[in-house]
Amino acid sequence: MTRTARPTGRALQVAGAGAAVLLALSGCSSSDDSSSAASGSSASSSDELSGTVTVFAAASLKESFTALGEEFEKAHPGTKVTFSFGGSDSLAAGITGGAPADVFASASPKTMKIVTDAGDASGTPATFVRNQLEIATLPGNPDTISSLKDLTGPGLKVVLCDKEVPCGAAAQKALDASGLKLTPVSYEQDVKSALTKVELKEADAAVVYKTDVHAAGDKVEGVEFPESADAVNDYPIVQLKNTGNAAAAKAFIALVQSAQGQKVLTGAGFLKP
Repeated sequence: MTRTARPTGRALQVAGAGAAVLLALSGCSSSDDSSSAASGSSASSSDELSGTVTVFAAASLKESFTALGEEFEKAHPGTKVTFSFGGSDSLAAGITGGAPADVFASASPKTMKIVTDAGDASGTPATFVRNQLEIATLPGNPDTISSLKDLTGPGLKVVLCDKEVPCGAAAQKALDASGLKLTPVSYEQDVKSALTKVELKEADAAVVYKTDVHAAGDKVEGVEFPESADAVNDYPIVQLKNTGNAAAAKAFIALVQSAQGQKVLTGAGFLKP
């Protein structure tokens, strides 16, 4: 995807001033539409945003953040939101390794700490949602899985996320809390990869997030289990220190934390922070 060139600060000021004059003359009410997306900023500041904002986000945020990115671009003409979705540990390693990004949204405080400990965050990460585990089975649940213990049954092909990935760490925590031992047929690099194994009928079940079961629709069936309450993940978000577009980065984070953003996220199955 072609990245939009970022204008200079002087160009931003000139463009913002011109836009403010036009708005005053025309009585345009577009600021009302974008106010929730730019929470905490003035109406005119939304017109000053331009260029690309690059967001590194946990794979489980793909559907929600893609929708919020589209809303952001509509509210701020001239901006472009690009995403890199994947396992939070891999994304964190990329950031500390110098990968260019403006915002990091992780699926756990542990993986966020990789970035903050390296001094690559600007400010303090804030938890914006939480997520809980669920078992994804084949449609119709042909193996009649009703509990976490059922996953340990002989002959059942179960997939887990890698233990270094937040969904994998949470699954292991739930298993430990219930005193169960489970040897999966594979460990996957992120939650979407684990879910895909079930969607393609390459596995009978996977331990993923409720939000991923929700996003999969009728491709899988979800089974709740009580041990998931012992392994709820907090999702923190932060602006990155080496951002090349601080204004847009702050505005995107504000959208995520706004009532509008929270509506999209809770609608996808995320829990409020």
